[in-house]
Amino acid sequence: MTSSSRNFVAAGTLAAASILAACSSSGDKIIGPPPQAGAADITLDITTSRTLYADTVYTLKGFIHVTNQATLTIRPGTRILGDYNTLGSSLFIMRGAKIQAVGTADKPIVFTSSRAAGTRQPGDWGGLLIIGNAIDNRTGATPIEIEGSGTEPNGGSGHNYAVPYSGGTEAADNSGELRYVRVEFAGYAPSPDNELNAFTFAAVGSGTKLSYLQAMAGLDDSFEWFGGSVDADHLVSYEAGDDHFDQSESYNGRLQYLIAFQSTQLTQRTGAGNPSSDPQGIENDGCNGTGCTSGHSQQPFTIPAIANFTLVGTGNLATSGTNGGIGMMLRRGTGGYYVNGIVARFPRAGVSVRDTATYNRAGATATQDLASADLALKNVLFVETAVTFQGANGTNVQNSLDMASNGLTTNAATTASLFTAFPATTSETTTAAAFDWTPTAGAPAATGGMTTFNGKLATKVAGSEVTGTGFLGAAAPGGTKWWAGWTVYTQK
Repeated sequence: MTSSSRNFVAAGTLAAASILAACSSSGDKIIGPPPQAGAADITLDITTSRTLYADTVYTLKGFIHVTNQATLTIRPGTRILGDYNTLGSSLFIMRGAKIQAVGTADKPIVFTSSRAAGTRQPGDWGGLLIIGNAIDNRTGATPIEIEGSGTEPNGGSGHNYAVPYSGGTEAADNSGELRYVRVEFAGYAPSPDNELNAFTFAAVGSGTKLSYLQAMAGLDDSFEWFGGSVDADHLVSYEAGDDHFDQSESYNGRLQYLIAFQSTQLTQRTGAGNPSSDPQGIENDGCNGTGCTSGHSQQPFTIPAIANFTLVGTGNLATSGTNGGIGMMLRRGTGGYYVNGIVARFPRAGVSVRDTATYNRAGATATQDLASADLALKNVLFVETAVTFQGANGTNVQNSLDMASNGLTTNAATTASLFTAFPATTSETTTAAAFDWTPTAGAPAATGGMTTFNGKLATKVAGSEVTGTGFLGAAAPGGTKWWAGWTVYTQK
């Protein structure tokens, strides 16, 4: 084994080749199934550039870090397993390193549990984390670290060291590219209440490319951004353990075409962590905690642009946690522009504008002028949602925005009637074929979109591929079914 291969233990490639060669030379026929494709364990950090190939199934055993400015290239169709028995197995792309995981619609790259299909659960393994060198608004002499890093679960690999992500200065930092990538059954918590996410983007810069990504059945958030400025498009989240999309700490990227679907709270792996008490569709924060010297008014603010989102909740408080079931939780001084969306079947509220600091981002007024506001909701449809804006409760001030002037509408249609195909219920036998997010003819989502952006929103999306549309939600009427073929729906 060469030095560049020292992190991998082959477990099948040579054996399969030997069997085939022996049978060929003797003229014998192979009886039964063909030999297994190659298999390899990844047990140590990756410190030199290397490539993973689709003819080998790789198993992450422990907390694996790509370091030393190495590039990890993953070919289309490659399958990477997070080892169930080595607790918290995860892949970290460290600051200065890169990942080039570019799959295709017919050959997506898949990160999933090492357990057999039908037995997998949220929290079976850790997740995929990218740490960049872009800006995060938490400051101080002590670096802010990835939640759960620097702790070692019993039965772990012995090298879960602390991973800092604050202090970056390069907004255009490049950590590589993810395209047609799925992450399934992730979210193990290395320490109590520090569950890892399916996808974590910590201070990731705008030079990084993210497109056509799916998170399936994680224990924590499906997609979480801590600061940074990376853009992303065509994101799918099915059955998150916590929030589907979570942004904070001055994240200011541009996102378009997002789908989130929740029908229940899946049962997590025993000992993997705790189910969330407040799972939401979108949960966005400003700055909160250590390093937020100006509290929720810490600058730079969290101001993403999110266009064409379809968020569907459970419709049931019993499966939404004690404080969850809100389509869009905006709090702790966050801003952002949320346009051309669908918020459906959230049993507690469509939106929570949680506090005064957040309302200040909207100009402290119910009517948002895009010439000046740092927070605005425009052209959003609410269906089968308990109330549009959550009312005051406890110490939460809560605020509401003007419906008519912002193009915010409610409709008596059912969630199922909005889409070409939508399952009445879900179970272990439900598959991705049950979902077609294309608006039905005459559905309220087929029209009503903001086609031309102006003011700060136009400035925000300038130079990106984010554009206005005449429809609401993540799918165009009669358009490409961009989620088809590479996404999955499976509860186990």
